[in-house]
Amino acid sequence: MAPKKATLKKKDEGEAPPASSTPAFDAYDMQPTKEVRKPDNQVVLNDKQLNEEVTKQLTANNPNAPTNVARFSMKEKQYKFEPMVDQLVMHYACDGYLLHKGGDDAKRQMDLERMENEAMADFDKLAATQGEGDDGAEAPDDSKQLRNQFNFSERAAQTVNNPMRDRMSATEPPATNTFNTSCTQWEIYDAYMEDQQRITLQKEMQKKAKIKEADKKPEDDKAPPKEKKQDLMHGVTMTKAVKVMERMVNQNSYDDIAQDFKYWEDQSDQFREGEGTLLPLWKFYNERAKRRHVTAIAWNPEYLDLFAVGYGSFDFIKQMSGLICCYSLKNPSHPEYTFTTDSGVMCLDFHPQHSSLLAVGLYDGTVMVYDVRNKVNRPIRQCTVKNGKHTDPVWQVSWQEEDLSKELNFFSVSSDGRVTLWTMSKSELVYQDVMELKLVSNATDRDPDDDTTLGSLAGGCCFDFNKTSEHLFVVGTEEGNIHKCSKAYNSQYLETYFGHNMAVYTVVWNHHHPKVFLSASADWTVKLWDHTMAKAVMSFDLNNAVGDVAWSPSSVTTFAAVTSDGKVHVYDLHENKHEPMCEQKIVRKAKLTKISFNPKHPIILVGDDRGCVTSLKLSPNLRKGTPEMDRLDRIMDVALKGDMPE
Repeated sequence: MAPKKATLKKKDEGEAPPASSTPAFDAYDMQPTKEVRKPDNQVVLNDKQLNEEVTKQLTANNPNAPTNVARFSMKEKQYKFEPMVDQLVMHYACDGYLLHKGGDDAKRQMDLERMENEAMADFDKLAATQGEGDDGAEAPDDSKQLRNQFNFSERAAQTVNNPMRDRMSATEPPATNTFNTSCTQWEIYDAYMEDQQRITLQKEMQKKAKIKEADKKPEDDKAPPKEKKQDLMHGVTMTKAVKVMERMVNQNSYDDIAQDFKYWEDQSDQFREGEGTLLPLWKFYNERAKRRHVTAIAWNPEYLDLFAVGYGSFDFIKQMSGLICCYSLKNPSHPEYTFTTDSGVMCLDFHPQHSSLLAVGLYDGTVMVYDVRNKVNRPIRQCTVKNGKHTDPVWQVSWQEEDLSKELNFFSVSSDGRVTLWTMSKSELVYQDVMELKLVSNATDRDPDDDTTLGSLAGGCCFDFNKTSEHLFVVGTEEGNIHKCSKAYNSQYLETYFGHNMAVYTVVWNHHHPKVFLSASADWTVKLWDHTMAKAVMSFDLNNAVGDVAWSPSSVTTFAAVTSDGKVHVYDLHENKHEPMCEQKIVRKAKLTKISFNPKHPIILVGDDRGCVTSLKLSPNLRKGTPEMDRLDRIMDVALKGDMPE
C-alpha cells in the first residue's frame, strides 16, 4: 500500500497574514478555524520517499508463541523440538443468542413453530367449516381454545379451626445440698492402702472357698497350690502407668516435631503457584525389621493416629519370616503391638467397623486374621491347605462392609490367578472363589495360531473395590492388563483395559468420583482411567519404576506416587495436568515401596526397602483441592478433546 503524500508546508514565522478584503463578521457568525500542527520529531520525507510503495504481508503466526519447545522422545531416547506449536490467540469472544439452522436446538424450535402453525390452521379450518354448515346457528364456544390469561377469578373458603388448649403441670424441685471437702496426699495414700487391703481380703476369701470345695471332694486329697501375691511393679496397673509415662517422655523428646505436626505451614507457598513441599516428621524404625521391606501400610479407621506396617521381602531369593508392627504417632520410638509370622507379610487391612480385626496375607499363600486387643502372637483365624490356601503369594486383602447376615468377610488376590472371598465362621475361614483370572491377549498383538493362553490363569497383583458400587472391582495382573469384574457375574470380565507393558502394582478408585481409578506399573507410568472407556484418559511418566500410588481423601484431583529412586511425586490435576507440584527425594540409597494418606490429617506415610517408615506433612499448596467431581470431569473432558498421547 502506498502512503498518502504529505502536502503541508511550513509557514515562515515572520510572514504576515494577508489582509482580508471581506467585511468583518459578527462575533456570533464567526466560523471555527482549523490549524494543523506537526510534531517536532516527525520525519521529513521527500517526494521519492513518499511515492515509494511499501508492501506488508500479514501472517497467521503468533509472535508470542514459543518456537523452541522440546520434549523427550521415549522412542528415540533423545529430546526433539515440537514441529507444531499452537498459534491460536483469542482476542475477543462473546456468547450470542443466535442458533444455527443445522443445530439440534434450532431444529426443535422450528418443529415447535411448525406444530403451532399447523394447530392454528386446523382450528381456523374447523371454525370455517362449522360456520358454513350452520348459517344462522350460534357460533361455537371457543373459550377453552382462546382463553384470556388475564381474566380470572379466585374462590376461597375458610373453615373453623379447632381451639387449642395448653396443659401443663409443675412439680416440686428436688432437694439440693452443697458440700465440699479437701483432699491431701496422705488421704490419697490411706485410701489406696485400704483398697489394696480390700482386694487382698477378697482374694483370700476366694482362696478359702476353693479350699473348702476341694475338701468336700474325696477324690482330691491334695491341697491346692499357694497363689503368689500380685507384684505391684509388674501388674496391669503399673504397665498402664508406665505406658502413659513413656508417651509423655517421647512427647517431650520430640516436642519440635509435634509442634511442626500441629502448626507448621510453609509461608513460601504464598509466593509460588503450582509448587509445594513435604516436611519430614517422625521416622518409625524397629531393630527387628532390619533388612526387611515395608510391604504394606494401613491406617486404623477408628484411631487415626494408629497404623499397621507389614514387613516382608519382594525378593524371591531372600525370603524370611514376616513381622507386623502397630505404631502410634504418639509414640514413635516403639511399636504398640508386634506380631510375627512364619512367612513374609505381603499385605494387611483393618476392618472398617471392627477396628481391632486385622487381615493379613503372606508370601506362602496363607491368609490370617489377628485381633489386636488380644495382644497374643497368634491369629484367631488362619487358612490351611485343606480349606483353600493360595498356592502363590497373596498381594492384597480387603475387608467388606457388614451385610444383613452380619458375617465378617474379606477378599484376597494372589499370583495363582484366584480372587477369593473368605468368611469368618465360628472355628475356621470358609473360602469361595469369586473370580479366576484367565489370560487375555490384545486382539491386535495376538497370533491366531497361539494356543498358550488356553486354560492358563493370569497372576493377580492388586485389586480395589468401587466406593459406591460394592459389586464392582478392578484387578491388575502381572501381564500389565487391568480387568473390570463383578461379584455377581464371575464367568468372564466386564471389561479389559490394555495400556501397561509390565506388571501393574496398584489400582485404586477415587474416593469421590465413582468412575475414575488410577493404576501404577513397573513400566514407569501412572495412568488415569475412566471405567466406561477402553483407553486411558491421562498418562504420567515418572522416569522410574513406580512402587505405589494413592488418592488424597480430601481432594478429588490430588494423588501421590513413590518410585524406586526414593522420590515422592505429588500431583494436583486442577493446578497442573502435566508436571507434579512436588517431586522430593525422601531417602538415599533406598527404594520407596508403599505410600498411604491419613484419612483426616495432612500426613502421608512412605515405606522403603530398609524397614523404615517416614511420615511427611503436606504444605498448604498440596492440600488446596476440594471433593467436587465437576473439577475432575472438566479436566478429563479437556484431555479427551485434546487427544493426549498415552
